[in-house]
Amino acid sequence: MTTTPAKDFMAEGDSAQALTLEQVSDAGRPDRWWEVVWSSRKARVGVVIVSVYVIVAVFAPLVAPHDPLDSTFTPLAGASGDNWLGTTTDGRDIASQLIYGSRISLLVGLFGGLLATIISLVIGMVSGYAEGTIVDDILSFVTNVALVIPALPLIITLVAYSEVRGVWLIVFVIAITSWAGGARAKRAQIITLRNRDFVTAAKFSGESTTRIIFREIMPNMSSLVAAAFVGAATGAIGAEAGLAVLGLGDSQSVSWGTMLYQANAQGAITQGLWLWVFVPGLVLAILITGMSFINFGVDLLSNPHLREDA
Repeated sequence: MTTTPAKDFMAEGDSAQALTLEQVSDAGRPDRWWEVVWSSRKARVGVVIVSVYVIVAVFAPLVAPHDPLDSTFTPLAGASGDNWLGTTTDGRDIASQLIYGSRISLLVGLFGGLLATIISLVIGMVSGYAEGTIVDDILSFVTNVALVIPALPLIITLVAYSEVRGVWLIVFVIAITSWAGGARAKRAQIITLRNRDFVTAAKFSGESTTRIIFREIMPNMSSLVAAAFVGAATGAIGAEAGLAVLGLGDSQSVSWGTMLYQANAQGAITQGLWLWVFVPGLVLAILITGMSFINFGVDLLSNPHLREDA
């Protein structure tokens, strides 16, 4: 049985209508957060860089040619097929130390940035929501004190006089000395949001203060929280490396900072082992640059006007 032209026309019309509705639906759907971040060229570069570092850190036992603490190699050996970047003065493989060192930097960056963000989030949001009360006065005073205390001397003092050295001590010290700036920013943001209609409706519905702060208001600050975490993680990575270079790191672990400290202590430059000094500093700089690039994409979440130039 042949199809009539009228039926063909109706079928084509239904298909065209369905296609139009699908296009409207796609056009009306808001961009997901990862689509917004990925739309920035700089953020894409940063995501790729950080992803490579994460893969290397996770699969370090498979990527590294040797155990980073193995000291059976010939000391001061140059770069070769067995020792890609040469060896140290005590016969350890520089390339293996470099690969395993990425674990410490990413670990400190992740947990140091996460802990600092949580502290700043709780203090900043509670203080802002309770503006004008005794709670706000106390939290604002603590924040102001933390802001005026020089962070670097405080970090050095806390780590130097601690009886226990380790990665988790560094994470804790970095977190408790770097939360104040983020708390101040979040307090200012929540003050602008606490009188919105959706917050008023939540109050009238009988929701608790904790639920209003962390379930109603906080999702509207997601871009600010994400940017604060990336910034805190970047600062934590740099702080860990700086402490290790000063000899305040964990001597039992391998990190890029401890590599630079040992290279300086052993006179690597005077002995021609410039790779021992140059490469750890280079990979540290590339990682920090990659994380800074990611922040360009995070900025697009809070400021849609920047997306045209992404």
